[in-house]
Amino acid sequence: MSTDHSKRAAQFNADANRVSRHDQTFWGVRAKRDTLAKGIPEWEQLREAASQIKKHTITHLADYLEQFEAAATRNGAIVHWASNAVEYNSIVSDILQSHNVKKVVKSKSMLTEECHLNEHLELQGIDVVETDLGERILQLMKLAPSHIVMPAIHITREQVAECFSNKGVSPLSQYGVDDPVPDDLSDPTYLTRCARYHLRNNFMTADCGMTGANFGIAETGDIVVCTNEGNADMSTSIPKLHIVSMGIEKLVPNYKSMAVFQRLLARHGTGQATTVYTSHFRKPRPGGEMHIILVDNGRSSILNNPDHWQTLKCMRCGACMNTCPVYRRSGGYSYSYFIPGPIGINLGMLRNPAEHYGNCSACSLCCSCDNVCPVKVDLSTQIYKWRQELDSHGNADPMKKIMSKGMAALFEHPSLYTSALRCAPMVNHLPECLTNIKINTWCEGHAMPVMAKASFHELWKKGLVTNENKK
Repeated sequence: MSTDHSKRAAQFNADANRVSRHDQTFWGVRAKRDTLAKGIPEWEQLREAASQIKKHTITHLADYLEQFEAAATRNGAIVHWASNAVEYNSIVSDILQSHNVKKVVKSKSMLTEECHLNEHLELQGIDVVETDLGERILQLMKLAPSHIVMPAIHITREQVAECFSNKGVSPLSQYGVDDPVPDDLSDPTYLTRCARYHLRNNFMTADCGMTGANFGIAETGDIVVCTNEGNADMSTSIPKLHIVSMGIEKLVPNYKSMAVFQRLLARHGTGQATTVYTSHFRKPRPGGEMHIILVDNGRSSILNNPDHWQTLKCMRCGACMNTCPVYRRSGGYSYSYFIPGPIGINLGMLRNPAEHYGNCSACSLCCSCDNVCPVKVDLSTQIYKWRQELDSHGNADPMKKIMSKGMAALFEHPSLYTSALRCAPMVNHLPECLTNIKINTWCEGHAMPVMAKASFHELWKKGLVTNENKK
């Protein structure tokens, strides 16, 4: 995959209607978030509390992990520790093999995406079924998520209808349902019913249910999973084997802390007051087993990074993507890391700078992500820091380096700068064939700016600009 975000973004932008739809969809979610925020007088106090709770928990992580393990064990759960993705996948495989599992139903988990669990299990002949509808659609289409909360939002209903037809999810008649087939096979109600029957059969025949974890409560050993479809509950209600995959940074101290995040998560992520289901899993079902796998996979290294440790505060709500003008107009697949948007830029660089440095250009430094982050991660500041490090990694853009040196020479020599200002209006008379060229990327989507005949300095010296004029 190319590391150049702009090249992949150009492919996305080739379809103007898709760009407009994508942009408006996520900006609509951002607008809902703002409306809900205005209805809570203590909104900023909640954000500050969430930020401080996360900071406290992460800086005392070893203590809270031990407390969580002890509480979960008392509850009857079996706790495992995985230092990396290989260990994590191996632990899951061992559990499944010991129970002779042939089919797994999974609630959405970005951690399993991070560790490539599905591919690992499928190579062993295990049928892995994603039960979040968006994730299931993408799984059938063999596509990756393009957003961490709304993974298939970029897919149209016509594409879903074609996929369901090709993969045997529709028609409804195969499930013994006599409802008439609509004239429009992309009718959302019809597609939803097909998906419901399709997933119900998988829930009923699965040997194991897997969930992620939005939060782990250290004091009680609870796992909290927030969904809008109830698929996590279905995944754990029928199979007697439940495996939880949780990054170690997902811990919060207690229920009082959990209440703060419960008020923030859905409001930021989807513009809802709360998710439809907030499920707490504390112990295995009667006669069953509950395994909790605590995964590091580089998180300890991030904690040790003085410039970027704050990324561990992230609770994966997706708000930074919903507001980001670059993500909204370039799509999730334009990023080389599996998590896109501002948080994905930082996480990708922490994972592998040589592979993901191209994402650093996918930021306008507008700081909108900082303003909406529920736990106040300084995302834009971190991206700016990564940009300053690109040259030391050998990944700085050669053309930008030349331009920077040229600008430095210009600004460090006043006479040269003044001469350049005087010559600037000459550009106004150049024909378009000389300005609208490949090397002048400004002309892609822009008209050339009209250079003023006199500079601000000249006007100031002539007394034509005063404080009153500036007001």
